[in-house]
Amino acid sequence: MGRTKPINDWPAIPFAEWRDTAAALHLFTQIVGKYRLAHSPWINHSWHATLYVTPRGLTTSMIPDGTGGLEITFDFVDHSVRGQSGAGATSSFALEPMSVASFHSKFIDLVSELGGRPSFHGRPNELPDPVPFVEDRAERPYDADAAARFHRALVCVNRTFQDFRTGFRGKVSPVHLFWGSFDLAVTRFSGRPAPLHPGGIPNLPDNVTQEAYSHEVASAGFWPGGGPADDAAFYAYAYPAPEGFAEADVLPGEARYDADFGEFILPYDVVRTSANPDQVLHDFLETTYRAAATLGNWDNALECERGLIGKPPSIDPPDPAATAAGTASASVPSSS
Repeated sequence: MGRTKPINDWPAIPFAEWRDTAAALHLFTQIVGKYRLAHSPWINHSWHATLYVTPRGLTTSMIPDGTGGLEITFDFVDHSVRGQSGAGATSSFALEPMSVASFHSKFIDLVSELGGRPSFHGRPNELPDPVPFVEDRAERPYDADAAARFHRALVCVNRTFQDFRTGFRGKVSPVHLFWGSFDLAVTRFSGRPAPLHPGGIPNLPDNVTQEAYSHEVASAGFWPGGGPADDAAFYAYAYPAPEGFAEADVLPGEARYDADFGEFILPYDVVRTSANPDQVLHDFLETTYRAAATLGNWDNALECERGLIGKPPSIDPPDPAATAAGTASASVPSSS
């Protein structure tokens, strides 16, 4: 038993070659994600709205709508959107060149066929000058090969993010895709309240942002492109950023701090073309977290050894003296 052997199967995903397909997928995932958001009880930090990587694409997981719940998946192997319900109904439509309005219409029909209620907010978030979905009639391309390579990249990134996630016994997010910003992310929490976030994210209510950053975080993620680095890149930041965070030494040497975005940035191709991509990415995740945690005086008891297959993590045995003192104090009658 132990850690799985890293596989160097990271695909090339040059953003310039599929920028328009990526923009279409971003909006398509917003439509599906907004449906999940509209029918799910709120979970802290908007974790109830995200999508998750699967061997074939992305999924909502179960949404409490219809009879027995619904699940919607993007299948980047067969290039389709599929839905299934707890009542046994299934429905799907092809991922192909189409307008956002057409995707929206097809998705409304799919949810209806599954017995769900296709009601949700009809305008994109976190994008400048958002066009309502039903009014976005421009034809969008769909490059199936690029979408498949993007999915393979997500699988690789998800693998390393999940492995990194295991080294923290404190509060830590799932590895999930936020469709608003179209990035895969994982976040660790110190457990301490954070200063009120100023908000200001385009077309996102400030109270949503402020709840998301209600507590101190060290977060890392992956963009397919169009972020601080135009091509695909990894990022890492802390909120609030402790003094000295921007000057911290992190790995690998190609990582840089972007002062405009307040994040460390590592090009995806640096990871992809290395001899051991999983390890290079883990080094980036670990050293940026370590900078945030050390400079921010996080409790190191939140950390633990990285998880191994089939082996539960060890825990420190209780201090006998502390246990005895606690037992003794508990047995003393109250004087009141």
